[in-house]
Amino acid sequence: MIPVRCFSCGQVIGDKWEKFKARVDAGDDPEKVLDELGVKRYCCRRMLIGHVDLIDEIIEYGRK
Repeated sequence: MIPVRCFSCGQVIGDKWEKFKARVDAGDDPEKVLDELGVKRYCCRRMLIGHVDLIDEIIEYGRK
């Protein structure tokens, strides 16, 4: 689950995660994708680049 806002500056980034993930998985360059999505600040860029989506792994522990 990507945070809705950047921890440092507060810019909304949660709406860009799905587009970013889909394009990077398709083989696009992350730098180019972030530029086209309008993510200019390095704090916001690190939020998207450094995010590890663990929700699918964690949810298994909640199902009993």
